[in-house]
Amino acid sequence: MALLHHAIAQIVPFATDGGGGAQFHGPSIDEFYPAPVLFIGTPFEMNRIMIIRVIVVIALFLFFWLGSRRMKLIPGRFQSVVELGLDVVRVNVAEDLLGKKEGRRFLPLLTTIFFLVLGMNITGVISPLNIAGTSLIGIPIILALVSYVTFIYAGLKKHPGAFLKNALFPPGVPWPFYIIVTPIEFFSTFVLRPVTLILRLTMNMIVGHLLLVLFYGATTFFFFEIGNLFGVIGVATYAVGFAFTLFEILVAVLQAYVFTLLTAVYLQLALADEH
Repeated sequence: MALLHHAIAQIVPFATDGGGGAQFHGPSIDEFYPAPVLFIGTPFEMNRIMIIRVIVVIALFLFFWLGSRRMKLIPGRFQSVVELGLDVVRVNVAEDLLGKKEGRRFLPLLTTIFFLVLGMNITGVISPLNIAGTSLIGIPIILALVSYVTFIYAGLKKHPGAFLKNALFPPGVPWPFYIIVTPIEFFSTFVLRPVTLILRLTMNMIVGHLLLVLFYGATTFFFFEIGNLFGVIGVATYAVGFAFTLFEILVAVLQAYVFTLLTAVYLQLALADEH
């Protein structure tokens, strides 16, 4: 950000002179910690991101309730959209990786994870929300813990005597090597998996938001704060910002799919007969 500020100062010296002229203010991490706006001073205090999360949960509830309350053999447009969304998880994730029996068993969990992550992600490009509900680490931690606990539960229930043993002491390894292999297996299986789920989702949403704020903020700066010929630069920053908006929509969908897919992969590993 300091380099960007310096670059703008070189292009537009009077834009950052500190003497009352126009100044460019880039995005900062403080945007992810907005001031509370509801129930201030109470245990139920809510800021903008918390409100967005509530809105997403209500919107998802209404979406599925309205789409499934009057199911018809020949679906209408709205029911078709709901069924198409459900089939994405059922066919491409649950049944493809876990089979029909186990896929149907874990389908509610996988469907909830997919649509909750997607809904929280997509608010980053919806005006006037403009920030993802998953851009703070709380929701990713909760979802990763749910995925992690389900993975452990599934493995212990399917292979109560062998799940942990085979996870920490892979068969076929000479006994002396377990001194090295077991800590690695423990870290990769029981630590790294949930941590990577959390960081991958959170970091993508943080970076996406900062980029969008940067380009659209620069557009406003060049159009309205400076004007004149510098509006041409604003056209360029707007074009790049629009391109990143489309890319962010793709990222929102992909991150929801990847999070759900990895959860299903971990369940598949836990349920595998090799244990």
